[in-house]
Amino acid sequence: MRVPEHDAAGAAPQAVGAFLDKRREQIAQRWADAPLFGSVFTVSRDEAVEACKAVVDALCEVAFAGRLEDIAAPGFAPVRDQLGRMTQTRARSGSTPAAIADEVAALRAPVVQLLREESADPSSPETHESVLALTLLMGTLRLVVMETALDANAELIERQRQQLLEAATPVIKLWEGTVAVPLIGTLDSARSQVVMESLLKAIVDQRARYAILDITGVPTVDTLVAQHLMKTVAAARVMGAECIVSGIRPAIAQTIVQLGIDLGSVDTRASLADALAYAMGEQGMEISRPDAGASVR
Repeated sequence: MRVPEHDAAGAAPQAVGAFLDKRREQIAQRWADAPLFGSVFTVSRDEAVEACKAVVDALCEVAFAGRLEDIAAPGFAPVRDQLGRMTQTRARSGSTPAAIADEVAALRAPVVQLLREESADPSSPETHESVLALTLLMGTLRLVVMETALDANAELIERQRQQLLEAATPVIKLWEGTVAVPLIGTLDSARSQVVMESLLKAIVDQRARYAILDITGVPTVDTLVAQHLMKTVAAARVMGAECIVSGIRPAIAQTIVQLGIDLGSVDTRASLADALAYAMGEQGMEISRPDAGASVR
């Protein structure tokens, strides 16, 4: 049996806490078949019951603490991860946030019914106050679930964004000892970090001596983009690879000059083909024109 905290405000929260503690098993059994729990724990109903008990325990602790409206109450902490996983599962099955909120709200009715059955006089002021306190507590649980779901969705979106960045920044092995990163679109700080990490990993994995950053698909080059390129070039050099920036179009060259950006320490080439030819030439390979009937040797 739980011991109520002495500083908890009001008799109704204490009564609700005592009720939840006493009827923990019955509440869990009724909740286990509700969509919020039943559709998640499909393998074993016992798992659903145990999950329900954990939520009841959390509500009980919050009630005894007299913090019925506090979504940050410590009592909710043990079940936040569980509630987040449950809402993610429901979301993956097609449930909207509004539908999930309705599923949480539906948990209130069976608990209120049990509370009224527990009371000697369902119409008494004490029972009315307890029902109001329980309703308030269940409303706070609904807010906790929605907050947890939003946090979990934000984490999921961030992971997906990172995966998209990685997928949009492939490192290609062009030749033995030569790798390239074709950049398309805006090069911001987050993407630059992914480019650097992917390129450095490829340099190690491929034992590359030359790394080509092709910016043909980058629409504009400003000071920030140039700084990102310089950092990537410097990191590649630390790893023992020479970095070449290709795709310097006339318009970009003019912009670089007008902005006063110094790329003097960076090897640059007009096209990816020029950069590859340079890298292969530096490795002692001779390149002949196709119309001359020769090939790379």
